[in-house]
Amino acid sequence: MRMPDKKAEVEFDEQSLQPRFTYTYVDNVRLHYVKVGNDTLPTIFIIHGSPGSWKRYREYLMDRDLLKHFRLIAIDRPGFGYSNPGHAYHLQEQSKLIYGIVKQERNGKPFHLMGHSLGGPIVVKLAQDHPEAYTSVTILAGSISPYDEPAEKWRAWVVYNPLQYLLPRPFRVCNTEIWYFKKDLYQMDTCYNRLTMPVTFIHGDKDPLVTVKNVDYGTKKLAFNKHVKVIIIPGANHYIPYEHFDIIKAHLLTLQTVK
Repeated sequence: MRMPDKKAEVEFDEQSLQPRFTYTYVDNVRLHYVKVGNDTLPTIFIIHGSPGSWKRYREYLMDRDLLKHFRLIAIDRPGFGYSNPGHAYHLQEQSKLIYGIVKQERNGKPFHLMGHSLGGPIVVKLAQDHPEAYTSVTILAGSISPYDEPAEKWRAWVVYNPLQYLLPRPFRVCNTEIWYFKKDLYQMDTCYNRLTMPVTFIHGDKDPLVTVKNVDYGTKKLAFNKHVKVIIIPGANHYIPYEHFDIIKAHLLTLQTVK
């Protein structure tokens, strides 16, 4: 689920790129992220799903076309990778911790959020909490609708059972935060009026893990926003960031014109 910085540096060096790996503390929680590109450029800030780490986005961080126009930052979300691994956080806590990184990295240029799966509600929450900080939001197969989440009551049994510690750490954290988010999503439901920036939904119509109904929910909540775009990928499953890179890259390149 994670890649040591030294090993990652070798991969980037083969592409003649110099990533900057950073550890920082926010509210006494140690967080880890990687940054590639010119610090004077606009930023694309990438938040992975559950479980996961920044390493799933190496293709984005190494893409020369994106790097001509953007600085790219990918984080280990709190609880995963090298960001206090093993501890699960509620949605509000994650937003607060991740915003600590955002504040450190804002450079006065456009700042674009992109989140996949459980990273979807996190970018929404970030934008609700500090709408002035972000130029656009992109939601990839995001599980944002509290009304379309499957009940999965078995997750509670795992969360509150000591036997959960027999699970591999990333999957234990994954199960717990999913259980947290099922209730946390309701807290976001009345705050979508704060998202006045451009918002793009990208989703596969054959996603078996996060139903495409989440896009319907999101567009209804943002009916007032004239800058909403929807890209439905026919036949695509949940793993669109990795299996449909070209479609997502093409969208990201359009963000050059968003100020």
